[in-house]
Amino acid sequence: MRVRPPAPLVAQPEAMALVVLFEDDDLIVVDKPAGLVVHPAPGHAGGTLVNGLLAHCEDEDAPGGTTLSGIGGELRPGIVHRIDKDTTGVLVVAKSEVAHRVLSAAFQTKDLLREYVAVVSPAPLADRGTIRTLYNRHPVDRKKFSSKVAKGKPAATHWEVVERFRTPTGGTAAMIHCRLETGRTHQIRVHMADSGWPLLGDQVYGKYPKDPLLGEVARELGRQALHAARLEIAHPVTGAPLVFRTDPPADLQRLLARLRAGA
Repeated sequence: MRVRPPAPLVAQPEAMALVVLFEDDDLIVVDKPAGLVVHPAPGHAGGTLVNGLLAHCEDEDAPGGTTLSGIGGELRPGIVHRIDKDTTGVLVVAKSEVAHRVLSAAFQTKDLLREYVAVVSPAPLADRGTIRTLYNRHPVDRKKFSSKVAKGKPAATHWEVVERFRTPTGGTAAMIHCRLETGRTHQIRVHMADSGWPLLGDQVYGKYPKDPLLGEVARELGRQALHAARLEIAHPVTGAPLVFRTDPPADLQRLLARLRAGA
């Protein structure tokens, strides 16, 4: 019987294509694609964004030296926040100790702006609102989270409908903008699902809609319809305001086009 070797205790550089939105000596901002885990963890020893960033920062042509900030552990160098494997969009990583400390504090004190694009079904009845709940592990399924708990940390999501859709058979969906006041794991997915409007394609907190068109586009997407579209922060060293925006990726654009066409 062959025994598998233990997983590496230090993340290793792995060359991969990265979409870099900004980079200097202190931080790097990327547009993360769907399917990419942010850092090594059980079941994902390699092939993560961290592995790719380590290789990128070893490149002689990359700005700001050859290493990421070591704070956060040897498997999470430079990581100050995360987005889910199948969520796309803007993510900032620290490249210096000062940047790691300042950015981590900013995420803790909410001294920044994070805005997401999501597609939910059915559509909310209201046009906008704020969801404030307690937040904790699901009382039964410990791999999931829930906002319907008696004890937990506070969580708040501000949301606004920007476009509504109706299918030929009467199904409804909506594209919404979500602004995070807090940043709990899976927060938008949980808040939308617990409100009765799960994200299209989210098979953890929702299910495929029975409506033919909505079910088809959700299956074609193959992931939750969620994109980190905007991040506003102060530069951790200079204090200069930084704003990063990215459009939803091609697969989410195709889903929206089909909903607009109603076919």
